[in-house]
Amino acid sequence: MLGKNVTIEIFGILSENHLYTGQIVGGTDLRQIYIITNEELHGTIDCTIIAAAIGDVSSRTRLIAAPVDEVFYEPEIKQRLKMTSLQYKKINCIYEKSCGAVIYRYNEKNEPRILLVKNHNGKCWTFPKGHIESGEKEEETALREIMEETGLKVEIIPGFRRISTYRPFGKIRKTAVFFLAKAEKSIVNMQQSEIDYYLWVSMDEALKMCRHENDIKTLKDVRKLIDQKK
Repeated sequence: MLGKNVTIEIFGILSENHLYTGQIVGGTDLRQIYIITNEELHGTIDCTIIAAAIGDVSSRTRLIAAPVDEVFYEPEIKQRLKMTSLQYKKINCIYEKSCGAVIYRYNEKNEPRILLVKNHNGKCWTFPKGHIESGEKEEETALREIMEETGLKVEIIPGFRRISTYRPFGKIRKTAVFFLAKAEKSIVNMQQSEIDYYLWVSMDEALKMCRHENDIKTLKDVRKLIDQKK
């Protein structure tokens, strides 16, 4: 059901944070569904099934929907569900958001070097990033994930923010937000549970090593900005 567009009849509101209950219209699935929104709902509404709260042996999976034009990520879904008595082991979501940065530093010849990492589950070189957590701003997530994955304390350069959206598999819809960050040190302490390899490379090398079109476009924008700062 994840990612399916359905029409839902609204039964009523559960809490002040716009959490409703309802049921799919015209279907055989009679389970009660939670609807998350930032608007007032009534009657019937076209929605997308955005998440499933997976229960244990004694409790059923609860589907969670949102109006088709609204996007909610796991941290906010969990926050809304705290207002209910729902018990679950995990949540599967179709929308995932991560934040990170293109990190650069200057070598002894005053030449810019770009940090590339290869994750455990990744086949391509890319930039450090990680999932946003409840209550975090995007830049806070980027700084936290960079520190956790690389041990680097970096400075985010104002005015640079790029968004990459993609579907790596199935119905999952990922959004990655990248900033530009400067590091003073080159020593990287890899998070062994997340990162397999890292390299500091020239911009030309980085453009050859990256495979994703969005990463290459982001790097080209970084090159323009770094060149302007010289």
